[in-house]
Amino acid sequence: MALWRVSGSLWKASRWLPAAARASSVWANVPEGPPDAIFGLVEACNKDPRPEKVNLSIGAYRDSEGRPFVLSTVRKAERMVVEEDLDKEYAGIMGYEAMRRAAVELALGKDDESVNNKLYSTAQTVSGTGALRVAGIFYNKFLPQDKTIYLPNPSWGNHSQVFRACGLDVKSYRYYDSKTCAFDATGAYEDLSKLPEKSAVLFHACAHNPTGVDMKLEEWAEVSKICKQRSLYVLVDMAYQGFATGDLDRDAAGLRLMAKDGHKLILCQSFSKNMGLYGERLGAVTFLCGSESEQKAVESQVKIIIRPLWSNPPIHGARIALRILQRPELYSEWLEEMKLMSGRIMEMRTGLKEGLIKEGSTRDWSHITDQIGMFCYSGMSPEQVERLKNEFAIYMTKDGRISMVSLTPLNLGYVAKAMHEVTK
Repeated sequence: MALWRVSGSLWKASRWLPAAARASSVWANVPEGPPDAIFGLVEACNKDPRPEKVNLSIGAYRDSEGRPFVLSTVRKAERMVVEEDLDKEYAGIMGYEAMRRAAVELALGKDDESVNNKLYSTAQTVSGTGALRVAGIFYNKFLPQDKTIYLPNPSWGNHSQVFRACGLDVKSYRYYDSKTCAFDATGAYEDLSKLPEKSAVLFHACAHNPTGVDMKLEEWAEVSKICKQRSLYVLVDMAYQGFATGDLDRDAAGLRLMAKDGHKLILCQSFSKNMGLYGERLGAVTFLCGSESEQKAVESQVKIIIRPLWSNPPIHGARIALRILQRPELYSEWLEEMKLMSGRIMEMRTGLKEGLIKEGSTRDWSHITDQIGMFCYSGMSPEQVERLKNEFAIYMTKDGRISMVSLTPLNLGYVAKAMHEVTK
């Protein structure tokens, strides 16, 4: 590179390059990455000029007119927070103690043995994704043997990305039977029974994403038994408590069975769906422990993991959630709002199935109403999904997953007609 002498000093010729050229050359070797599977679709749909377009990809609740929905209880709680004129101090590495306690009680119940004996460590996290990240790093540091986690096939798309980013290998066990559109109990039991001892395995607590297919309680019992026989490390991801059926206890039944059976599991929670606090990023990660000394050791390591991640969690969403969980009048109203949301989703499931039958479809669409929660695994092929996008401006993920919360009385008929056209 040429050097120039200016006023007795040596200067590199590149100093006279335009600022934009100098800046672009620094990262010239960085390749462009692929768009996110979900948010890439949102972007494409937003740019689509066709007025009839429908976005069935994003998992965020909408009202019957397709508008973002803020719970009445959230509005009331937020006004309380503002009127209390609170400070903006850090919540501490683990978050607010009251929020941590409220989260674990909501999940496991106030009568749970670990909760009453304080044999747990809960940290407030940056939603459910943050909780999973903490769990993944913890597994990478402390799994005694193979650094592998086993996910149901299929599972939430971000699960594998999060755990690989934590340095874990990601493998799967059978979960969904594409022929019956139901839980593959035989395949799941067989695969879990063959996992290496002391492996980590993940289960969805309820409203399995992306299939909407949940295990029955007797199936949870069999899975719990197998996990104990193989000494498996259990992680339960619970993003939809109360949002799936409208009943907090029913949605947590499988998790509570595992805890009662003695599994010292890790629980990841999100309040994005059941409280609609999507952008507030409120979640929690809980470790069930066997003794007081174990609890102290685990909590010390969780703090070490969190400190370089986000250091301290966001506080605004936690303050809102606490007022809803701690004030009886808000809590009762919140329970009714969850029933309203889950009820609307069930209505859309019924409406879509009936709409397909009305269009003349002879396929068996019973799985639409058999499944539960925010998503429906439609059984459509990637080619059929592509046709929906190209011919009808209907956007969904390639695996045929439909976000049921994006269906409304206004677009239900159009979607049913389009689905019939590409599947007949």
